[in-house]
Amino acid sequence: MSDADSPHTSVEHGHHEHHDAEGPGYATPQAAIEESEPEELAYVMSLYVGTDVDAPDFVSVVDVNPDSETSCEIVDRLEMPNRGDELHHFGWNACSSSCHVEGLERRYLLVPGVRSSRLHVVDTKDRRNPEIVKVIEPEEVFEHDLSTPHTVHCVPEGKIIVSMLGNADGDLPGGFLELDHDFDVVGRWDPPGEIQMNYDYWYQPRHNVMISSEWAAPKTFLPGFDLEDVEKGNYGRRLNVWDWENHEVTQTIDLGEEGQIPLEVRFLHSPEAAHAYVGAALSSNVFHVHRDGEQWAADKVIDVEPREHDDWDMPVPGLVTDLLVSMDDRYLFFSNWLHGDVRMYDVSDPANPRLADRVWAGGLFGPRTPIDGEREVFGGPQMIQLSLDGTRLYWTTSLFSSWDNQFYPEEGEQGSVMLKADVNPRKGTMTLDPEFMVDFGDLPNGPARAHEIRWPDGDCTSDVWQ
Repeated sequence: MSDADSPHTSVEHGHHEHHDAEGPGYATPQAAIEESEPEELAYVMSLYVGTDVDAPDFVSVVDVNPDSETSCEIVDRLEMPNRGDELHHFGWNACSSSCHVEGLERRYLLVPGVRSSRLHVVDTKDRRNPEIVKVIEPEEVFEHDLSTPHTVHCVPEGKIIVSMLGNADGDLPGGFLELDHDFDVVGRWDPPGEIQMNYDYWYQPRHNVMISSEWAAPKTFLPGFDLEDVEKGNYGRRLNVWDWENHEVTQTIDLGEEGQIPLEVRFLHSPEAAHAYVGAALSSNVFHVHRDGEQWAADKVIDVEPREHDDWDMPVPGLVTDLLVSMDDRYLFFSNWLHGDVRMYDVSDPANPRLADRVWAGGLFGPRTPIDGEREVFGGPQMIQLSLDGTRLYWTTSLFSSWDNQFYPEEGEQGSVMLKADVNPRKGTMTLDPEFMVDFGDLPNGPARAHEIRWPDGDCTSDVWQ
């Protein structure tokens, strides 16, 4: 990447022109709500891994502007240079944590491949036509005895930290990889062996804390899900509490039998808040994580009851796979991938969430055709993303290729969809938008899966404030 294209020297986007902050993002969460424009484009991870299509995964540019002639259409597809990456989670080079850094802009996406351990740097200067400007090959990652990149967070001053789920052999322990503002690999962020399992993480600078969750060793989850691995203790159920400045674990919280496979970690957005939520996927519970004196505690506050199904020989768990907090810290949203519903909870009192509303679309218990006249939905609600003003909730339906093929085999054959609910924060309600569906089944190379969603100007699952 040339100096002219460095995110420190290029300011073409003008992402900060709507507020007084000098750098990317917004000065405060409230500023994000008040000063942001409605989203017009979405970047969506799209993949062919695990399908019959022999083609590279790609980043979809989706038109979500209801007044556009191409609304609900994929207006560009940025193909990766290799096959078999399994694009999954991705993130920006900069967010509101660096809103004070003049000249830094939210322009570059870091797009990892979970299966390949390859990292792609995507320039979104032309938002509708992004391009790959750098590729970090797996060998450079393996040098630090890490593999299987997952969560990408920009941290202050333009650095990037990526959670890595395994070692170079695809086994444990995992850790964290650090990149500088030019996307050069700095090395490990954490001391080797500080943790075993890894997955997602979120940091809260004013409390000098980071919390990370656990999935499993790549060798365990990559082939698919086996319940015996849970019984053998091969899946996680713990949270690791880190000293953010010193990069060391200060506390480990065992969530017990009701905390099996804790995945997404979401702090409240206020930089003063000492509250977070974690969804335990297999146990289908949500935990409230909070400061308790000098320590941190995790209390189960939401329990999704399993349901009987004719085709299952055991009650079906909801499988809480993604969750987020609205920018005003008032609502918690999460998806039940197997049941087929998206829930909205009022968390004005963080320790006592109150169910406000939910919508059904697909899954094992929701309508197969949630929008009349449109195509069938073969998966359940999975990755979710909320507009900055909290009035539009979007989601896709793919979890992970090998897991999709076990639980929703038709998704690989027919492709994913992207759906949307209109949210009324004042009333605490959601309504499925009958005019919005993005079909990933109708593409030139064939049906594709769709996973995580990001907005060009920041979103509720990546922006952090200092």
